[in-house]
Amino acid sequence: MKVPGRFYVNEALREVVFDELRENSGGKVAGGFIPAVKQLANVAALPGIVGASLGMPDIHSGYGFSIGNVAAFDMNDPNAIVSPGGVGFDINCGVRLLRTNLDWDDVKDKQEELSQALFDHIPVGVGSKGIIPTQMKALEEALEMGLDWSIREGYAWPEDKEHCEEAGRMLNADPTKVSLRAKKRGVPQLGTLGAGNHYAEVQVVDEIYDKWAAKKMGIDRTGQVVVFIHSGSRGLGHQVASDSLRDMERAMARDQIFINDRQLACARIHSKEGQDYLSAMAAAANFAWVNRQAMTFLCRQAFAKLFNSTPDDLDMHTVYDVSHNIAKIEEHMVDGKPKTLLVHRKGATRAFPPHHPSIPVDYQFTGQPVLIGGTMGTCSYVLTGTETGMRNTFGSTCHGAGRAMSRNKSRRALTPEEVLDDLKKKGISIRVASPKLVMEEAPESYKDVTEVVDTCHAAGISKKTFKLRPIAVIKG
Repeated sequence: MKVPGRFYVNEALREVVFDELRENSGGKVAGGFIPAVKQLANVAALPGIVGASLGMPDIHSGYGFSIGNVAAFDMNDPNAIVSPGGVGFDINCGVRLLRTNLDWDDVKDKQEELSQALFDHIPVGVGSKGIIPTQMKALEEALEMGLDWSIREGYAWPEDKEHCEEAGRMLNADPTKVSLRAKKRGVPQLGTLGAGNHYAEVQVVDEIYDKWAAKKMGIDRTGQVVVFIHSGSRGLGHQVASDSLRDMERAMARDQIFINDRQLACARIHSKEGQDYLSAMAAAANFAWVNRQAMTFLCRQAFAKLFNSTPDDLDMHTVYDVSHNIAKIEEHMVDGKPKTLLVHRKGATRAFPPHHPSIPVDYQFTGQPVLIGGTMGTCSYVLTGTETGMRNTFGSTCHGAGRAMSRNKSRRALTPEEVLDDLKKKGISIRVASPKLVMEEAPESYKDVTEVVDTCHAAGISKKTFKLRPIAVIKG
């Protein structure tokens, strides 16, 4: 190991992490991955890494890097690497939060209508196809322009990009580095939710911890209705990752890069393969922002139709949009010296502090909003970034609850009827494209998101602002 491996847990979460390690010490976790703690150690041995290989409280095993892993590599080190495993297959999987001026009293008698309206407007499920008309030329423009394309085409309000990480556009995106196969997968999927852990939820504000910061985000009372949209770059991003992994295996042989796990396939940052991946990854990230924006447009239409109003009159503004699967070039202090780093965040969220130049003017005094989705039927949180996080975790925090049970184990332990009945008892309306898949996303399959968030808050790497509870869910 070139640097230490460190992870953030409380007593309850520590047991989950070490249980995974104990149960799989002689082999691999379900899915063919090694335990998350071992993955942290393997990442700590990669060329060019600085600081530490960091695990957030929602850490669990993933492809190469654990999900919840943050790792930064020195851009000025000629041996430093970039690894698609440190970003994940769903490039720029992330979350968007929309606020409204509606209250619980306005929607409580329309829960079923509201969930059905969203289900009718937003395509969901494996292989779902979007209703946003897209041809190859338009797709390539979207890959390059990100949210600027959405604004030009009339699917976004100009202020949407102001409240989006990177303003919804990574400038190093190069559509020519995205394979034709990836583009063909992306063309029909613009404006689609997908399946797995992706969802759109109507939520109400349950508790406010920091009234001043919440008010800066347009949240001023409990019972206020908001919308969470969680999705990513769909099949296009997956194909970009797959294509790059093949290229990097050849680059490792050429440059004699030795790694502890072949799933950590990588290339030197400044090599052709490294630069090609970063350009293609940026294009896929732009696609994900356009995808969430298209669903924002559809969501606004659904609300406007149901409540016989307009999105503007319903105050359906974007609070923020964050990525939790991405690699970005950032400036950080390492051992008291400023360094330019390539920060990989996989299942981890950027959480920059107040006064950072990369966050919107509206949040300069609060710190960057951080959106933490819970599991289906449990609460979600909005946090803000801190100076402590900037010093200790490269300005990063958790991204959600984090799996505690494999998908296969979830399917064996639960039935669709049990999960859906439980949601009904909690007063949550749900629409799903594949009821048999809901077991995989049941709360029992995940860690307790409150434990995860409280651990980050106690460590000072992010600060609790308000809590949300779901009232309507749509899933693939």
